[in-house]
Amino acid sequence: MAAERGAAAATLSAYRRDLADFSAFAGPRADPAAADERLLRDYLAALSSRGLSAATAVRRLATVRQFFRFLFAEGIRTDDPTLALTGPPRRRPLPNVLSEDEVAAMLEAARTADARGAPRLRALVELLYATGLRVSELVSLPRAALRGDPRVLLVRGKGGRERLVPLSEPAVDAVRTYLESGDAGEGRWLFPSRGGSGHLTARRFAQLLKSLAAAAGIDPGRVSPHVLRHAFASHLLAHGADLRAVQQMLGHADISTTQIYVHVLEQRLHALLRHHPLAD
Repeated sequence: MAAERGAAAATLSAYRRDLADFSAFAGPRADPAAADERLLRDYLAALSSRGLSAATAVRRLATVRQFFRFLFAEGIRTDDPTLALTGPPRRRPLPNVLSEDEVAAMLEAARTADARGAPRLRALVELLYATGLRVSELVSLPRAALRGDPRVLLVRGKGGRERLVPLSEPAVDAVRTYLESGDAGEGRWLFPSRGGSGHLTARRFAQLLKSLAAAAGIDPGRVSPHVLRHAFASHLLAHGADLRAVQQMLGHADISTTQIYVHVLEQRLHALLRHHPLAD
């Protein structure tokens, strides 16, 4: 996972926990070379009996699948006992999305703020809404990401994959103002911090975003960095953007992940149609 797929430390930790759970259940039957389909079905039944959510059961099954595929690929096993397994059905919830007016109110609040750190906050929010970056990608942007064309951002995403993301004029202006303010310093990171990582943490940015939402008259409980990422994607598609282009900008490996935003638009259309005079 680390060497071949470039998985992040948090992902490795999650896989480790899932495999430890499977190992604890299997006990003496946990020998990787001897585990069979019956053991795996017993494990799925145990997950269900524990009352775990379908999402958790699906994730743990995915971890076990990856493990046995690895054993098969490495020649440790001659078969993959997970091939015939089917996990519990999982309904993917539609993401929470802010309206365009709500995002506009937050951007305006960021642009008119005069508190300490205002240029940095404005740059963060403008960049997030202009690019749809994952919060981990945003807060850990190196200054080198801005080299070359100032209208394009070079982003290193999951698995070390790089992608180019275009910037809006307001985002370019916000970043320029932030750099000119001197708050960015001259170090490696675009958004430096005195913490152990050297850059702003996702948690701290989420706190700042909630404060900004309150200043804009929006319930802070509805706002998070990921919600703004959702808003970026759904608003682009609502204005006719190509699904493949949105996929590339979001850094999704599979377009099926991006298609969830199409369902968001469909849901909104159905809601609007309820107000049609012939809806009854």
